[in-house]
Amino acid sequence: MRDVDLSFWRQAFEAENYICEDELLITVSLALKLGRPLLIEGAPGVGKTEIAKVLSRVLETELIRLQCYEGLDESKALYEWNYQGQLLKIQLMREASGNPLKEEEIFSAKYLLERPLLKAIRSERQVVLLIDEIDKTDQEFEAFLFEVLSDFQVSIPELGTVKARHLPVVVLTSNQERELSDGLRRRCVYLYIDYPSPEKEQEILRCKIPAAGHRLIWEIATTVHFLRYELDLEKPPSTSETLDWGKVLAEWNVERLDPQTVRQTLGILLKNHQDMTTFQHKIGVEGLCAMLRSAWDGADLAAKGDSLLARAIKKKSLLP
Repeated sequence: MRDVDLSFWRQAFEAENYICEDELLITVSLALKLGRPLLIEGAPGVGKTEIAKVLSRVLETELIRLQCYEGLDESKALYEWNYQGQLLKIQLMREASGNPLKEEEIFSAKYLLERPLLKAIRSERQVVLLIDEIDKTDQEFEAFLFEVLSDFQVSIPELGTVKARHLPVVVLTSNQERELSDGLRRRCVYLYIDYPSPEKEQEILRCKIPAAGHRLIWEIATTVHFLRYELDLEKPPSTSETLDWGKVLAEWNVERLDPQTVRQTLGILLKNHQDMTTFQHKIGVEGLCAMLRSAWDGADLAAKGDSLLARAIKKKSLLP
């Protein structure tokens, strides 16, 4: 790791308010050093896409984004011909001279519609290419993709082979909805981003929401950690949802959580009826606030044998 300038990357990411550990910075810098795509996996909303955005700002270059979805094919990702423009040109030339156009006049770069992959390859300078949520595509598209990423060139039958002028910085993200192929993984440097610890989440909140008070930040981070790890939720709240919640609470000038505020804003964290039901059944807003109050007041919760959930339920029954 001697070739990795950690101080530079640490300062660069901190300047962009992206809070992370040195291990993440080392992995990112190694991907750039090797000229390999960076494959980032993790739950939705933990900051995978943001890394590509930060890199584009740090490197002072364009971010080109390919948003993946089910059914995405080569033409939507690479290039298409402007058929309407070609037909209009043919019609105008026939009306003007009566002579048909030659094929090279119709299939010229003028009528080529660049999609993200071709745009990144043809760029006049190095860009950051974000291939977001690659796990939503099928295996056929994935196979096509890693062939393009291996050679960074594209063959257009009408124009020939187009080679990258500058190798793009490639970032792929995956929410792990399906297993990616070994072929794609072999071509990448791998990074996994987990949910942050409560301490790290507090640091993120302080950085992103400076108006929030110390107690509110602690209560937000503690609540979100509890929801993720103490309740069996289908969709645990992500870091981005934590920030959304914190922004709303700070704008409302909330200093500490109370049952009414939690009840009014719970939809920012929990996104389906089943998770709402689980929360209400297991702890509820009163129990949650009782747990937070007890922990903030200095109760030695860790020394007790029962779980946070069990203690919170007990506190709920003791509320006045």
